[in-house]
Amino acid sequence: MNRIIMIAACVLALAAGCVAPHGREGDPVTIGAIRWDAWHTPVAAAAHGGAGGPVKAMETSLNPHRYRWRAPFFARVDTNDTLRIEGYTQQIVDREIAYAKAGGIDYWAFLLYDEDNCMSQGLALYLNSKRRRDVNFCVIAQPNTFGGRATWTAGVARVVRYMKEPGYQTVCGGRPLLYLFRPDEKWIQAWGGPAGARELFDSLRAAARAAGLGEPYLAVMHAGAVSGGAAALNAVGAQALTDYARAGGGKGAPFAELAKIARAFWEDCAATGADVVPLAMAGWDRRPRVEHPVPWEKGQKPGAGLDRFYEMPTPDVLAAHIGEAMAWVEARPESCPAQTVIVYAWNEHDEGGWLCPTLGENGKPDASRLEAIARMRRTRTLRKAKKEE
Repeated sequence: MNRIIMIAACVLALAAGCVAPHGREGDPVTIGAIRWDAWHTPVAAAAHGGAGGPVKAMETSLNPHRYRWRAPFFARVDTNDTLRIEGYTQQIVDREIAYAKAGGIDYWAFLLYDEDNCMSQGLALYLNSKRRRDVNFCVIAQPNTFGGRATWTAGVARVVRYMKEPGYQTVCGGRPLLYLFRPDEKWIQAWGGPAGARELFDSLRAAARAAGLGEPYLAVMHAGAVSGGAAALNAVGAQALTDYARAGGGKGAPFAELAKIARAFWEDCAATGADVVPLAMAGWDRRPRVEHPVPWEKGQKPGAGLDRFYEMPTPDVLAAHIGEAMAWVEARPESCPAQTVIVYAWNEHDEGGWLCPTLGENGKPDASRLEAIARMRRTRTLRKAKKEE
C-alpha cells in the first residue's frame, strides 16, 4: 500500500518534475510526438522561399474564424482581426517543453531539414534550452538528410552528432532511436539499389559505434507496411516499421474510424515480421490547407477534397487511443522491443494532428489534450502498482 501511495504522489506531482528521464515513473512504454516546425520567424525564412516561408502559409490557412482555435498557443489576433503567428522564440520553446513534460510526452521526434533552413529553428532553440532535459529528443531523417553518395558522410556526421547530444532518446538498452521518413524505391535506387543502400547505412551504424554509441535503432516511416515498407526496411537494415501519418478516405467520419485505420496498420506492420513502433493519430483534418493551399503542395486545388476529414476527438478519446497503442506494445514484447509509440503530431495544426496547446476559444491556451494524456498515464501507473501489490 505504501508503494501505491508513493507512486500516486509522484504522478500527481508530474508538473512539478517527478518524471523519470526516459519514461514516466512505473511506465516502461514511452510516448514520442512528431515535430514539424513551421512556426519559425519570418526573418528566418528570408533565404528560404521569401514571403515569410511556411509560417505565413499557416497564418493564411488558419486565419478563418472556424479554424483559429487550432492555431498554436503563441498565436494572436491583431487589431485588424487577423491571425498572427510570429514564430518561435526561446521563451516559446521553453514553454512547449514545460507543457510536454507535464502532459506525459517523453520525447519529440524532429523532422530534419538542412541546418540553415528556417524549418530547423525549432530544433536549434530546443537544443539551446536550459530545460531540454525535461523532454528527450530524436530525429526523423529524410532521404535528403543524407543525399547521395557524394554527401553521405556529411549527413551521417550530422545525425551522429545529434545522437551524442544529452537527452537523445534511446531504446533497447541504449540504442539511439532514429526514424527514417519514407525512403522510397527512387531513393533506394539512387543509393545503389538494396545492396548499395545497406552499405551506406552500415556506414551510419559504424560511425555511431565509433562515436561510442549503441547501434542505432532504425524505424522506417512508410505508407505501406507490405507494399514498400518491408522492402525499404530490409534495404537499409532497419529494425522497425511505423509511419508519419495515416489518413484513409474518411468523409466527415468519426475519429473512431481513424483510430481503427491506425490499429489496422499496427497489425499490418507486425505481420511482416518486423518490429513495430505503433503510430497513434491525434487527428486528420486538412480543410484549412484545402481551402487555402500551401505553396509546397502543388497539386492541391482550392476546395478539392474538402469533404475528406475526420471529426476531432475529445481529449479523453485521444488519450484513450494513445493508451491503446501503449497497451498494444506491452502485449507484444517480441514485436515491440523498443517499448515506444509515436504520435502524429505535436504541431501539425493545420493538418489536424496536434498535442501542442492551442490558442483556444477564449484566448486562453487550451492544453486539454495534454492534460488528458497525463491523466491516462497516471491511471496506467496506478493500475500497474495495484497489480504489483
